Order: sequence, then structure tokens, then C-alpha cells
Amino acid sequence: MIQRQPLMPKATAVWLVENTALTFEQIAAFCGLHELEIAAIADGEVATGMVGLDPIANGQLTKDEIDRCQADPDAHLEFAEQTIPQPAIRTKGPRYTPVTKRADKPDAIAWLLRNHPELTDAAIGRLIGTTKPTIAAVRDRTHWNSPNIKPRHPVMLGLCKQVDLDEALDKAKAARRPMDGDETTGDGEMAPVGDEQAIYEPGTEAEAEDAQPELLDLTADN
Repeated sequence: MIQRQPLMPKATAVWLVENTALTFEQIAAFCGLHELEIAAIADGEVATGMVGLDPIANGQLTKDEIDRCQADPDAHLEFAEQTIPQPAIRTKGPRYTPVTKRADKPDAIAWLLRNHPELTDAAIGRLIGTTKPTIAAVRDRTHWNSPNIKPRHPVMLGLCKQVDLDEALDKAKAARRPMDGDETTGDGEMAPVGDEQAIYEPGTEAEAEDAQPELLDLTADN
């Protein structure tokens, strides 16, 4: 498992630097960033103008936990227990995305493409329930709403759960290891591997059921 990180780590680090007396080491460990990067944030050399994200307001930390670690520089911040009810596990069948959320998918795609380039188009499609043409349009800036697309965290938008995102990142990390010795193209990039970029090309009836509803969302995404 990869180390757990807060939503929008850098924005969270900005808030902790500005609003607490925690050490750079404590903030770096909690946010999954390098201690020197936290120092650069404090010096105004990094994340200039970035609005901090309050981890207390979004339930990832408690004030008591921050106070505890401020009193003990050697202590490590612990994530607050999740008190928000988790959605029921989705069974096989059509995936329904509320109409109000469909317009947010391009923003989520842009965030994933920018922050996690290791994710394949297939992984992004499964994670937030979108299609390959939509992902390609956002990447190539040919999406009809490209001028208004702003990268936003898919968990914050309610399009997926943090645990699902973590799982997708774990799989992407594991998939890269066997490919370390693979051949590269002339420009040093990895050569395409099989049908990995194919999205929603079902091989079973169960997968077909999952893929079919995504086609219904195509109009709303694009």
C-alpha cells in the first residue's frame, strides 16, 4: 500500500504552515511531501498564492490532534477516523452518475491527468465512470468546454472514494515494475503495451453491463 495522503496534499500543507506551529517534518510526513518543500512553502518560494485547504473542516484532522503534535515535536499526525457514512458497495449493474455531477467529470479528468500521469485511460475511466473519447478530448484540449475546465480532485467532487483512488494508484505502481526492463521508443518513452489504453472493452457479460451505462453518459461529459 502507498502511504495515505490528505486530499490535495500541497494545499493542506499550505494551511498547516499558515495556521499551526507544527514542525516542517511533521507537516511533510502527514502530507507526503519532502521537508524541504514545506520549508519552501513557508518561505513563499513554492505554492505562492495557493489557497490552503483546512484538514479540520474536511474531517481529516482534529484540533486536538494538532494541539497534541504541537506540544510534542516528535509526535506524528494521525488521520481522524472517518465518520462520514460510506456508500454501499456497488453490485454489478448500471452505474448511475447524478446529472449534477456529470459536468464535473472533465475537471476530475484534468486533475488526474496532471497529478497522476501513471494512470492509464482505462483506470481513469473505471475510477470516475467516463469514456476514452472524453479523456482524450480533455488531454488534447479539444473538449467543447476546454476553456472552462479547471483541474479538481475527483474525491472532493464526489465522483469516487479516496480508497478507490488509492487502489488505482497502487495498481498503477505495481504495473510499472514489470515494465522497467521493457523496450523504449526512440525518444526514451515506453513503447505502448497491448490494449492497456483500451477503455471499457468488455470480455465478459458482467464487464459489458458495467461498460454500457458509461456510453449513456457520453453526451453529458462532452
